Amino acid sequence: MPESIVLDSRWFAPESVSAETASFNAQVEEMLAKAPPLHEQTPEQVRAARELGQGTFGPVIRSDLATERTVPGPAGDVPVRLLIPDTVKGVYLHIHGGGWVLGRAEEQDARNEQIARDCQVAVVSVDYRLAPEHPYPAGPDDCEAVALWLAEHAKAEFGSDRLIIGGESAGAHLAVVTLVRLRSRHDFTGFAAANLVYGVYDLAQTPSAANWGERNLILSTPLIHWFADHFVPPAKRRDPDVSPLYADLRRLPRALFTVGTLDSLLDDTLFMSARWVAAGNAAELAVYPGGSHAFDRFPIEIARQATARIDDFIRQAVAE
Repeated sequence: MPESIVLDSRWFAPESVSAETASFNAQVEEMLAKAPPLHEQTPEQVRAARELGQGTFGPVIRSDLATERTVPGPAGDVPVRLLIPDTVKGVYLHIHGGGWVLGRAEEQDARNEQIARDCQVAVVSVDYRLAPEHPYPAGPDDCEAVALWLAEHAKAEFGSDRLIIGGESAGAHLAVVTLVRLRSRHDFTGFAAANLVYGVYDLAQTPSAANWGERNLILSTPLIHWFADHFVPPAKRRDPDVSPLYADLRRLPRALFTVGTLDSLLDDTLFMSARWVAAGNAAELAVYPGGSHAFDRFPIEIARQATARIDDFIRQAVAE
C-alpha cells in the first residue's frame, strides 16, 4: 500500500524559519541583487562565468574519485561521470540540475562523492545535452538511454543491479520523465527508489512559480521563464513527457521529495508528491522551513538535515 504524505502548517509559518536560515537568505538576496540577472544574459555568458567560479555556488570542486566514460545514446555517445567507492551495494543514476540549459556532471562532484562513499553506491552522473543548442527532447533522450544502459549493464559494470535514480531541480524533472519513459516505452520498473530534490514538474508553471515574481532567491519567475523558453516551446509545456505532473504515474518507485518553503517551485513538489501517492506509489515528503531553491548546497543546518535524510533514504533503498 502507498504511504500517506503529511503536510504540517507549522512548516510554512514565518516563525519556523531559523535565524540562521533567514540571515543566510538575506545574504543570498543581497549578493544576487548586485549581479546581472541571469535571465538578462545569454546561456554562453552564464556558463563562462560558472567556468571561472563566478556563479552563485563558487568554483567547481572536482573529485579525485571521478572518472569519465561514454555510453551509447540516440544521437551518439552520452558522457557519464562515475564515482565508484570501494564497496558497492547499489547504483545511483544522478541527473544534474541547471534548468536544462546550465550545469555539468562535474559540478556535483563534491556531493556525489559524499553519496558514493557514505551510501556505498556507484554514482553515474549524466552529462546530457543542454538547451538551447539541443532543446527538448535531446536531454530527456540522453537520460533515458543511460538509464536503459544501466538496466542492462549495471550488474556487470558495478557489481550490483540495485538501481536508484535522482536529481535536483531540472534533474529531478528529468529523473521522473526517465522513470515514466522506462515504464511506458520499455516496460522496465527496476529502479528501487527516486530521490527528487526541489524538482520542476509543470513547465507551464504551478501557482508558486507563476506568482513568485522578481524576488531573486536563486530562482525568480522571469528566470523560470528563461529556462523553459530555451528548452521547449510554450505549446508543448503541458505534454506529459515535458511536464510529468500530467503523466500517468502508476508503477513508479518509492520517492523522497525534498523542498524548502521559500522555493518558487514549492508547489511542484507538493502537487507531485500528492499525485505520486494517489497513483499507488510510496512517497516521503521533506519540507524545510525557509529553504530556498538549492538550499541544500549552502552551509546551513537545514541543508545538513536534508542531506542526512537523503543519504538515509538511499542507504535504505540499497539495503532492502
